[in-house]
Amino acid sequence: MDNKADESYHTPANFLNELESKQIIKRAGLTVTEPIITKSPSEAISIAQKTGYPVVLKVVSEDIIHKSDSGGVVTGLMNSESVGQAYSSMIAAIKQNHPDAVIDGISVQPQAPPGVEVIIGMTRDPQFGPAIMFGLGGVLVEIFKDVSIRIAPLAREDAAEMIRELKGYKLLQGYRGKPKVDTDILEDWLLKVSELAMNNPRMMELDINPVFAYAKGAIAVDARVLLKDDN
Repeated sequence: MDNKADESYHTPANFLNELESKQIIKRAGLTVTEPIITKSPSEAISIAQKTGYPVVLKVVSEDIIHKSDSGGVVTGLMNSESVGQAYSSMIAAIKQNHPDAVIDGISVQPQAPPGVEVIIGMTRDPQFGPAIMFGLGGVLVEIFKDVSIRIAPLAREDAAEMIRELKGYKLLQGYRGKPKVDTDILEDWLLKVSELAMNNPRMMELDINPVFAYAKGAIAVDARVLLKDDN
């Protein structure tokens, strides 16, 4: 498997959009929800009908990093009417909140079943190299800041320790009747992200959040990559 980042994914702002970022991590062996970029409400409805409901709409823009905070994410859309309305409302909200933002389109993607939300990330330290991060994901990462960090390359033992040392580890072990999360898969993901970071020196940051972790498997719902500018 070739984990090298494709040069065609480089954008002037260095931040890759969700579609580009997911293509990179998918080639590294991670499972992702598949976004399709649309340019009109009618096109979004057509894609949603082919994808199957429920679907999620997300704004695609290099100028908008935190989509949820900007009105750029709508989940749980169950029919054509709700997709069309959400599309128009999202465009209006973005233009109001970010009038100078360039909107490349609105992505349509299937809504993944709910799971335990975790985050996997990477930041390239100028002295130590890639630092791999794992923690509770979604809004929990900002509230509790329950994360663990190791310097790449990771061994299997490192990945296992990162998961076990979380304060919220009990959430992964089953909580109030919920099934135990597949931590073996999460270890695999950490190792693949470690390898991806080691093989791509231009990759400065990687943020996969949230990852929905299940009793069997996991899926990346959102991702963001920052590339170093070679110029």
